[in-house]
Amino acid sequence: MKPTHTLNHWIVFSLALLLLAGCGSKDKQEKNKEKTKSAVLDTKVDEALRQRLTDFAQARRPSGKFGFYVYDLTADKPVYGLNEREALPSASCLKLLSGVAGVHLLGPRYLYYSTIYTRGQVRDGLLHGDIAFKGDLDPQLQGPDLMMFAQALKRKGIRKFDGRLYVDLLLQEPVKSEPHWYPWDLSFSHYGVLYKGAPRVVKDLKAALRNQGISVADSQVVMGRVPRGSRGVFRFYRSIDRVTRRMWKNSSNTQATSMLYTIGHRVNPKADPTEAGVAYLRTFMRDSLGLRDSSLVIHDGCGLCTHNHLSPLALTTILRYGYQHKPIYHMLYNELSLSGVDGTLRVEMSGEKTRGKIRAKTGTLSHPYGISSLAGYCKGSNGHTLAFAIMDSEMSVLDARVLQRKLAETLVQ
Repeated sequence: MKPTHTLNHWIVFSLALLLLAGCGSKDKQEKNKEKTKSAVLDTKVDEALRQRLTDFAQARRPSGKFGFYVYDLTADKPVYGLNEREALPSASCLKLLSGVAGVHLLGPRYLYYSTIYTRGQVRDGLLHGDIAFKGDLDPQLQGPDLMMFAQALKRKGIRKFDGRLYVDLLLQEPVKSEPHWYPWDLSFSHYGVLYKGAPRVVKDLKAALRNQGISVADSQVVMGRVPRGSRGVFRFYRSIDRVTRRMWKNSSNTQATSMLYTIGHRVNPKADPTEAGVAYLRTFMRDSLGLRDSSLVIHDGCGLCTHNHLSPLALTTILRYGYQHKPIYHMLYNELSLSGVDGTLRVEMSGEKTRGKIRAKTGTLSHPYGISSLAGYCKGSNGHTLAFAIMDSEMSVLDARVLQRKLAETLVQ
């Protein structure tokens, strides 16, 4: 048996070795980080691309307001810009801001959910107690989908109940048009049932229950919170990427407005969701993106309002932020339209030079505005990942799209 003092020396010596190894490992990690940082700093921008962009900027083009900006994400350096700080109407490219800000706030794994509950015992098809439905802000839940919840009750053997039907909704009033939208821009019929107001939800819920043979009297319906002691019977989930996909790839105004409501409700449940949502977008733009230019204006979450103004630099900054946050970038990469393949770019830039090479968000407000924007990602000819934005207004949308195609060809040449 070793003497106690020898054992203590051995323990101290072992701990010292472990500490030295740990410090060495930490030093090695720091050195690797410095090497990576240095490698990025040493990465050069494609000078041939810069020259092509210079030629593109100097070429003749239709009259109107015009600006673009290109940033090399691999080198983390700007490439070229023209009027890149000029605030122009953004149209649906604003959905890049509302989508990225929403995913930042809510998280890439955020789930919308709606649930049907019961409280009490079922005997011979009669529930001696209550039924409750709780609706989140799921923007894609439609009236016929409420049948799922009624079918779940039917599977529990419920044919009628002697208590109340509680309807617990986050949104009581129907979605509202933004002040500067045209009346037809609301497309109210395209919104999910949870955005059409409490009376519509109640109507569709009663119809679903009765369709499944479950008796419900109008006098049993109560607007209120799910009672304590209730147990969930069926819950339906929808992930946030199902919403951003329609926002970005298909440019859905209803989904983007719903995202704004979700943001607004998260940051301030007691405030008007549009006002709270817009306030958050402005805060996100200022604090997270560092965009403090007073000429940048946000009025809604979808881009229908012509008073929304962003700049090519602002749009590329949003894309840079997404690129730096990999879960967000993964969503953007998969859910932006692919040139000549799908979404709003399905028939745009479908030529051999650009087909399948541009992932971007379109923005268009044609008559009478003449507004067209495009912002997204692509691979340069040197393999670098590029972020770009081009904005046009007060010119024919057809002319603007020609300019967008020429820029895309310049980037991937």
